[in-house]
Amino acid sequence: MKHSSETTRHRPRHGTRHRARPRIRRPRRGSAFAAAAVLTVAMVAAPAAAPGPPPAPDHPARAPALAANPAYGALAPCALTPGQGLQMSEGLPTGHGYVRSTGKVRALTLMIDFPDAKGRGTARKRYTEFFPQTSRWFKRGSYGRLNYRPVAPIKRWLRMPHSFRSYGLKRGSAFEPGYRRLVADIVEVADPRVDFSRYDLVNILVTPNAGPPAARAVLSVTYADNQHAPIADGVPLANVSFVYSRQDDGSGTLRETGYRVLPHENGHVFGLPDLYTRRGGDSAGHWDVMSEDWGAGNDLLAWHKWKLGWLGARQVECVARPGITRRALSPLGRRGGMKLIFIPVSSYAGYAVEARTNEGNDDAVCRPGVLVSWVDTRVDSGRGPITVVDSTPGSNGCTDERNVHPGLSDATFTPGETFTGGALGTGVRVRVTERDSRGDYRVEITRYASGGGRG
Repeated sequence: MKHSSETTRHRPRHGTRHRARPRIRRPRRGSAFAAAAVLTVAMVAAPAAAPGPPPAPDHPARAPALAANPAYGALAPCALTPGQGLQMSEGLPTGHGYVRSTGKVRALTLMIDFPDAKGRGTARKRYTEFFPQTSRWFKRGSYGRLNYRPVAPIKRWLRMPHSFRSYGLKRGSAFEPGYRRLVADIVEVADPRVDFSRYDLVNILVTPNAGPPAARAVLSVTYADNQHAPIADGVPLANVSFVYSRQDDGSGTLRETGYRVLPHENGHVFGLPDLYTRRGGDSAGHWDVMSEDWGAGNDLLAWHKWKLGWLGARQVECVARPGITRRALSPLGRRGGMKLIFIPVSSYAGYAVEARTNEGNDDAVCRPGVLVSWVDTRVDSGRGPITVVDSTPGSNGCTDERNVHPGLSDATFTPGETFTGGALGTGVRVRVTERDSRGDYRVEITRYASGGGRG
């Protein structure tokens, strides 16, 4: 049942109860930092349960001041340090090996098939499953800061010299011999008509009849910041996304939503980690395409938009000192206005506060309000580096959309509701006071300590 009091206290979530409904759980992908070329790789261990946010301290104590990243100016205490030894980190800034996420980005897009899985329909039709929808999604989500330009210089299926089965590709496999052979073959077949040096990233759209349906096994995978990528036309193919099958959940929305697997995969080449865990979308739900990209539409979290450079300095507020801060949050789906309030509690973790409504890319929002989430840059991709705080723990949610994580669909805080939490000597309270005539949410942030402890 929904909480009846005005305050929700932040505590670790060990699972959310919800009514049964058909949905597709996404298997874990083998995304970033996969080795390539002629090198073998060490396989990453299976993800553990998402650690979740910490409980609130009963008596917040004074903690050491946060370290500053000078490149971010007044926002420096909120530019969390990237975690070490991870596949991908939520930290700032994003590493240099990824594709820039602002300005014009040229995406080479190739459609491939195999002797034992010949393309059904035309390659052009496969291309139109993803474009121009993907470009529009990035334009809306970035407020025009990312000009995503797909280019398909070869209009027909690019036939591989070997059978699909012979490559031995498995779900979420790393850049092992099968993928090394496949990439080498793609380069050899495409190189006479493709100048790879002209592009920033590569999309490989595989004929959907190669491999199992996505509802049974998700093969789509991205290799991002590949330090040992094969070279073509003098440039390393360091950021490559493969898309297989079709994300068809049987709801009849494939034409409108099936393309979103590509924004997810391209999110990795821009430096974003997976938010889902071994259990599915229980950590961040349907609030970010890096968590769940099946079914109805959803945007990226405000933290990710800041990480990608889509938010300007005046659109982010860093609450690193004790006291009360009152601000109006503009819904994430609109241009302009304050988008993110961040409360750091250490150099690697803190709370993100944003407003989410049914606007822009957020088609699936059924309870408009203020979303609070816990960001921890020490947590690896696929283990839940961001945990959305559920304002209604144990509820059935507010949506009947297929493949939308129901338990977190009503996670937002609405006017009159308060979140109380904290960690490492810092107490935090977020009170939603009203939604004004412009549709902005007015919030009151109280920080009870002078800084966050360094961990």
